[in-house]
Amino acid sequence: MLTWADRGVPARTARAGTPRRALVGIGLALLLVAGGTLPAAAARRADPGGECPPGQHDCSVWDDEPGTPGGPGGGGDNGGGDSGGGGGTARCQWNGRTLPCYDDVLGYFNNGDGCYYKLEEPQPANTPEGKQWYLLTCNGGELGNQREELRDGPPPGYGAPPDPEELARRALARITISPPRIAVAPRRSTGAGLVGLPVWMWASKGRQFFGPAIQESETERGLTVRIEARFDRIVWDMDNGEKVTCKGAGTEYKSTGPRAGRTSPDCGYDGYPKADTYGVSATTYWTVTWHGGGESGVIPVTRSTGTVQIQINELQVVTR
Repeated sequence: MLTWADRGVPARTARAGTPRRALVGIGLALLLVAGGTLPAAAARRADPGGECPPGQHDCSVWDDEPGTPGGPGGGGDNGGGDSGGGGGTARCQWNGRTLPCYDDVLGYFNNGDGCYYKLEEPQPANTPEGKQWYLLTCNGGELGNQREELRDGPPPGYGAPPDPEELARRALARITISPPRIAVAPRRSTGAGLVGLPVWMWASKGRQFFGPAIQESETERGLTVRIEARFDRIVWDMDNGEKVTCKGAGTEYKSTGPRAGRTSPDCGYDGYPKADTYGVSATTYWTVTWHGGGESGVIPVTRSTGTVQIQINELQVVTR
């Protein structure tokens, strides 16, 4: 179980082998700086690798170099984006199609028969008392499938106000919340890391990745719903059963920076306990709040990245 130190770096209970780390304290600095000193063959950029999470069709898979941000994704939860997207909750459907429950031209949709109902105005002069004529556009709103019907009253759902949550999801579908590009250090392209030594993690910055808050609104038939999407956290999966939660994009590692060879100031991992090749990935979590029509609610949104690989080797101690 990971806990957080004041620096935002996960703290781990000291292992029995901790004293040997003192023998190689300089090893981390040499390892993380190695990008500028490795032979050309070792420093060549490795081929990118990774995979989309199961069921995700628009994730961005990156190699382990920083730069280009992730592709755009939809807003929402259970729709057109990665692990989420816009589109709204399915209130009106016909033959497997999701339809708007109200159309300015066709009127109100009836799930029971697949027809839109619009009250004829004005009513014909010979309309029987207590009855009304409606124009029906059936088969999900086909203009070639229209007829008139005399009814004692409106069908179910006729005249119902807009669903404010559906309007919120429509607004959410118009904003961009994307998975960021992620990177780690030590990097696969510049050499392996060592067991027990710190790992840095960071991601591309930008409003669509980490905020600030994004606002939007949707209006229908006089009802306006406003939403605000706020980034909450990014959770890193270290591919060994452990996860690290960070409050933001993290800090890019620089071999010439003031913390070269030390732990990340805001988003790092204390070190892998055994040698292996790990595929590191991350998920960003957003909270979308909405209000309108006297109602309010919350829509959770997640965005999942591809993976970057990190090679961890055993620590070699030389004795004389």
